[in-house]
Amino acid sequence: MDTEEFLLPRSRLANERLHAMIPGGAHTYAKGDDQYPENLAPVISHGRGAHVWDIDGNRYIEYGSGLRSVSLGHAHPRVIEAVRRELDRGSNFVRPSIVEVEAAERFLATVPTAEMVKFAKNGSDVTTAAVRLARAVTGRPRVAICGDHPFFSVDDWFIGTTPMSAGVPAETTELTVAFPYGDLAATEELLTRYRDEVACLILEPAGHTEPSPSSQLLPQPSAGRGPQSREDPTPGYLAGLRELADRHGCVLIFDEMITGFRWSEAGAQGLYDVVPDLSTFGKALGNGFAVSALAGRRELMERGGLRHSGDRVFLLSTTHGAETHSLAAAMAVQTTYVEEGVTARLHALGERLAAGVREAAAGMGVGDHVVVRGRASNLVFATLDENRQPSQQYRTLFLRRLLAGGVLAPSFVVSSALGDADIDRTVDVVAQACAVYRKALDAADPTPWLAGRPVKPVFRRLA
Repeated sequence: MDTEEFLLPRSRLANERLHAMIPGGAHTYAKGDDQYPENLAPVISHGRGAHVWDIDGNRYIEYGSGLRSVSLGHAHPRVIEAVRRELDRGSNFVRPSIVEVEAAERFLATVPTAEMVKFAKNGSDVTTAAVRLARAVTGRPRVAICGDHPFFSVDDWFIGTTPMSAGVPAETTELTVAFPYGDLAATEELLTRYRDEVACLILEPAGHTEPSPSSQLLPQPSAGRGPQSREDPTPGYLAGLRELADRHGCVLIFDEMITGFRWSEAGAQGLYDVVPDLSTFGKALGNGFAVSALAGRRELMERGGLRHSGDRVFLLSTTHGAETHSLAAAMAVQTTYVEEGVTARLHALGERLAAGVREAAAGMGVGDHVVVRGRASNLVFATLDENRQPSQQYRTLFLRRLLAGGVLAPSFVVSSALGDADIDRTVDVVAQACAVYRKALDAADPTPWLAGRPVKPVFRRLA
């Protein structure tokens, strides 16, 4: 289908309605219509498996489902059945439900490196709780974040370090410092410079600086870099970070929002055999249902409880954190991952997709410009211009062609619901998009193929 014939009139009207009532037109900035080509931001009607349908009646093969949260595919039967059982039994009570016991037992059996767990709804809930707990147990004010990782929380201690820092007091931002991933010497220098001031080191144990709308052109807090990827940490790096944290008396926190389940059922910590003091999980944990988890060593976690003699820590207290249907969804997800070998399937699907996209791009002469990066279960892509620099304009061209071909792909992050036919179709559409990409490169100007403004980074100072 030619993009000039691909129109989304109902979605366009719905987007106007969204912006009239909801700041940003979406409840997550990464889902905003500024992340998509102008007038080509589909509004979703429903989804099943690896496919979604928009309100204009178009069907898409979907990647990055629910910002990586729907890793089993939409409306997964085992998850939906578990949720339905709880809906008829009530979802929230004045005292803990037995489901909370079962969910905690299941989680701690799945992530045996943790000794206690507390559930919440969002990733930011638990990363901020981890930071607060680290500050409480160490008595120190500063937070050291990995500056190469794009996102940790919507709360002030992180958002103040981004270009969207309006509303965050400078005094708060000054308490957050950054260290580079993979550089133990630089991290030790930071800990020495702020001796006895750093409460915690928080990072994704493995990951990437995402070449996506949020960071393809915009430098992240630490520096201005091009898009990078990282499948595995350098051997010895995480163990070295563990030793540094111990020696300097700070808490080591692994943000496993992305690596949890996609790297292994027990997260990256289960794969790399390095135990953090605290870790946070979300996204894939509920297959789209709202559930997150803060887990860690009993000595620390219990400080947020009732059975100790020290000062109490307000760790997490959420009205909806223990909704029974979300916890049931999490248990079903964990069971499905273990029994059906989902992590291995995600890797196999991602490897097949990456190979196909790379071959298609090379075949059209743009193999150095459309670049697939990351671990097979967590693929992203970079769109580079004629000088091989990250380009939002070329990203726009690429996304327009994918959408017109029935592929909704802000990333190439796979779900286990994809089939071989979906991968083959995606590769065909990518090849068609790359043919147009080559024309734009030859002209040294993608503008004629944009049909509107380019997509924008999420983190930017001005609207």
